Amino acid sequence: MKLKRRIFVAWAASSVLLSQAQVGDLSDAINKAGRQRMLSQRMAKSYLCLGQQVQVAAAAKALDQSMALFDRQLVELKAFAPAGAVRDTYLQLESEWSAYKALLVGAAPSVPNARKLLAQDSKVLELANKGTGQLEQLSGKPAGKLVNVAGRQRMLSQRMGKYYLATAWSIDPVASGAELGKARAEFVSALETLRNAPEASTEIKQELTLADAQWLFFDNALKARPSAGGSGASDVFVTSENLLQVMDKVTGLYARANRS
Repeated sequence: MKLKRRIFVAWAASSVLLSQAQVGDLSDAINKAGRQRMLSQRMAKSYLCLGQQVQVAAAAKALDQSMALFDRQLVELKAFAPAGAVRDTYLQLESEWSAYKALLVGAAPSVPNARKLLAQDSKVLELANKGTGQLEQLSGKPAGKLVNVAGRQRMLSQRMGKYYLATAWSIDPVASGAELGKARAEFVSALETLRNAPEASTEIKQELTLADAQWLFFDNALKARPSAGGSGASDVFVTSENLLQVMDKVTGLYARANRS
């Protein structure tokens, strides 16, 4: 099967449409905060693709659009965040994002630069995750947690792709392989959580069935032996994008359920 042909139309463009001009409510804030986690990993994945000349046009577009969306959502979340701990988290994230952005665009992708990039993306991810958790606590609703869990699935889809591509480029292959395994186990477990949640509507369950199918394609791609610039790397990029699109819709559905 030629997985290259399975890519959906411009996920990032549809994601920009999902991000409104401002945060509408707390449920929307949790969704967007969780999307920041995903974007941190998607940018790193795209950077690694560019360095290995994998899906160059699609990876460049994904990187550009992800950077623009991260910038936009950070402004929205800072404006929405209440004073105190949540506000402080987003001020810290703003600082780490500035350093991360400089690495993404400051020099051509290379293995030495990629090592620095992966260290910095972890800092951005940690703070984005912290902010999401803080906003979830403010929600106080069971569905608020499910928005967080579903949103984290988006991040894990990109994190797995990132570590596969890092392994292919011989960037700490043992550690990258271990992180990929951890992300995979968490993703599979969380799918069960989402599927079995009392709040899972018929529409949500239908989307999760589609997620199962996309996960099968992605998981098969991840099982290919990593090699720089190989077809496996291309398939991982494509299938991770497809899975991301489905999980983004699931997150949006749980965010809507959290408002009811």
